[in-house]
Amino acid sequence: MRVFVTGASGWIGSAVVAELLAAEHEVVGLARSEASAATVAGLGAEALRGDLTDLDSLRAGARRADGVVHLGYHHDFSQMAEAAAMDRAAIDVLGEVLAGTGGPLVTASGTLGLSPGRVGTERDVPDPANHPRIANAAATLAYADRGVRASVVRFAPTVHGAGDHGFIATLVAVARDRGISAYVDEGANRWPAVHRLDAADLVRRVVDDAPAGSTFHAVAEVGISARTIAEAIGLGLGVPVSSIPADRADEHFGWIGRFFGADAPASNALTRERLGWDPNRPGLVADLDAGHYFLA
Repeated sequence: MRVFVTGASGWIGSAVVAELLAAEHEVVGLARSEASAATVAGLGAEALRGDLTDLDSLRAGARRADGVVHLGYHHDFSQMAEAAAMDRAAIDVLGEVLAGTGGPLVTASGTLGLSPGRVGTERDVPDPANHPRIANAAATLAYADRGVRASVVRFAPTVHGAGDHGFIATLVAVARDRGISAYVDEGANRWPAVHRLDAADLVRRVVDDAPAGSTFHAVAEVGISARTIAEAIGLGLGVPVSSIPADRADEHFGWIGRFFGADAPASNALTRERLGWDPNRPGLVADLDAGHYFLA
């Protein structure tokens, strides 16, 4: 199969490209810069110059492919509505091209805010009011009624591994700057996590085998307590570990405080059952213990 991938040079996307190529698919990766194009080409894929605002390049990439993996997103928390609108426009272009073909359209979403107070499952339908991106997942799945093998992969908030510059790297930077590795209140709230390579393996399985209208969880660990994460960071940096009251979380952590204080466990049972997915790379704490998050 020839697969068009947006976000192809990114943290998750580059691993997905490598996984698809290893499975003998051909890959065309969207690249917004010469550096991104070089990364895509270095993986062994064809680079197509363009970005998420360039709907003509998205249309061209989808027309040259049998299916699409849409991972590109504008991750700017100060412009959530604008980012979601950009994402929706991209999904609509990609879905329109694939309509009637039976080809796969795989888009990304997240598990944060899925089911406050309990473990979220793949069957849960989150409230679009929680985040403007949630409605885009529903828009993707609606293309199943138009002859597209549409599916959504909800990623854990922490997709970890060597080279990660996401949430965990940010928490490490805060702890280094503050001289303390903190958690909110008792630190009993739980974060799901998945290794980057396990996530890429799942996306490839979705491309190959997912039925139309399905949702999957790229979650290897259902929920790791915030205190456990903070303790592993404190050990790695050699700084003390302590609780921060919830009303001081934003002051201490900055923008990531609202996320690190959330309780957001998520199940992967249906994903494992439906696709035979068996995540087996190191867990989050093992990844922290390996030391690469603490290199200067």
